[in-house]
Amino acid sequence: MNWKRKKLSDICVSIADGDHQSMPVSSKGIPFIVISDIKSNMVDLSNSRFVPNSYYEALDKRRKPQIGDVLYSVKGSFGIPAYVNTDQPFTFQRDIAILKCNEKINSRFLYYVLKSDEYYRIADSLAIGSAQRALTLKTLNNLEVPCPSLKTQLHIVSILSAYDDLIENNQKQIKLLEEAAQRLYKEWFVDLRFPGWENTKIVDGVPEGWEKVKLFEIADIVMGQSPKSEFYNNDKKGLPFHQGVSSYGTRFVVDDTYSTSFTKIAEAGSILFSVRAPVGRLNITKNKIVIGRGLSAINHKQRMQSFLFYMLKDRFFKEDIIGNGAIFSSITKDELFSQEFIIPDNSLISKYDSIAFEIDRKIEILDTKIKLLKEARDLLLPKLIKGEVETSINE
Repeated sequence: MNWKRKKLSDICVSIADGDHQSMPVSSKGIPFIVISDIKSNMVDLSNSRFVPNSYYEALDKRRKPQIGDVLYSVKGSFGIPAYVNTDQPFTFQRDIAILKCNEKINSRFLYYVLKSDEYYRIADSLAIGSAQRALTLKTLNNLEVPCPSLKTQLHIVSILSAYDDLIENNQKQIKLLEEAAQRLYKEWFVDLRFPGWENTKIVDGVPEGWEKVKLFEIADIVMGQSPKSEFYNNDKKGLPFHQGVSSYGTRFVVDDTYSTSFTKIAEAGSILFSVRAPVGRLNITKNKIVIGRGLSAINHKQRMQSFLFYMLKDRFFKEDIIGNGAIFSSITKDELFSQEFIIPDNSLISKYDSIAFEIDRKIEILDTKIKLLKEARDLLLPKLIKGEVETSINE
């Protein structure tokens, strides 16, 4: 369809980037996000960075996100949009722009336009710089986007958002399932309310029969080693290659880069542990992968992977925190191998693992559904945005 195209400056009330001042860090207050906090095109506020309330209140209202605004990364990892769907106050770094739409365009329609591969390629062609490429606000203001009637926009949004709603519901189920497994771990192994606890003798604050072990004693650990960049490719040749948390998903890594040189291997089902900032972030790989210097792969010696995952998650509940509370920008092989845990006998571990395994199996099924929904949506999105699919709406 021959839809009119309009500049962003004509369909937005304002286009602004993050605050130019130095960001005052606070231990509490208003969440402050960076580009890496844009996950699955939504804003993830579950980070530990904050700015004082007074800093937020002093910001220009153009820089205060509201439901329906569109965020767009403009530097480094540029061209990533996010639709703001939360009324929780937050602010953002300078490398992110905020687009506040006027009555000429539906903000979610604009989000889908910017999300399309075509507009990522356009952003790539307009970016300037070499070391760290960027889109200027002037360029962004002049960017033209398709602008069909509002009726057509809303119809397209209703089709695509149906997929997003299903994806979000499955993500919520995954979160609830993971929380259930984590709560059970805490109840049994932290609060010591495990089956039979009433009849178990406590010695020096620890149930009789439990022992202190180092991580390497109960798990096989592979430290990553990066192949030379000449072996990297995006053509799916060789094995998927993961260097650090940039390829992490909510729970499972997302395969994008591949390597034909196999240095260090993580087998399918391995727990991936980031050894460089942010230290301690966990993910899981569904298949065999190559791991680089930023990761280690951990597997329970007796294949109690679910127990091991939630044990590590309980210890590394916060990024960059190591057992005694010290903050590290990286962790050495010796430091990781020597992490100490107090664990019960194998029968109790096995009992917990069997319960958690069933929960994890449901999580993996839901994750596969999410992947299929995303693939279906992403195939349909460019066709709808270009007007190549009949939407039963007359322009």
